[in-house]
Amino acid sequence: MLLDMEVPVITVLGVGNILMQDEGLGVRTAEYLMEHGNFPEDLVQVLDGGTLGLDLMPFIGGTKKLLIIDAINSRGELGSFHRFEGENINEYFSNQLSVHDLGVNDMLAALKITEEPIEEVVVIGYKPFVVALGLDLTPEMAPKIPELAAVAKELIDTWVKEYQQ
Repeated sequence: MLLDMEVPVITVLGVGNILMQDEGLGVRTAEYLMEHGNFPEDLVQVLDGGTLGLDLMPFIGGTKKLLIIDAINSRGELGSFHRFEGENINEYFSNQLSVHDLGVNDMLAALKITEEPIEEVVVIGYKPFVVALGLDLTPEMAPKIPELAAVAKELIDTWVKEYQQ
């Protein structure tokens, strides 16, 4: 463990820049899950990772399952849903919009070196409509938060069941 603190086995990490409209999707969805998720605190933590990247290591080290929620710069139409896991996770990191995504990738690599690798990483999100200076998600993206949160909650609930047995 990197710090003398107990990290839950499941971490939900919303990442993105809330100053860049739809780039803030991950953070806004994490906020929604904090308010509506109702997860067991001993098993699940939901974090606003913002643009921190490597600075998140003390809060992630020791977690076993990591769900990253982000605006995803990938193939497909604007507003299309994307999910990456397993060997496909590298596709997510190779096409990202912001430097914070590289920091998250570096963090995952560093956790492997420190013998605290994360067993399962899943990334979900939508392709942004607009990434430009502005505090609010676009009118097209904002209604997608509850949909994305529902996808996240379904996965989190599955993981929670694994640890409650």
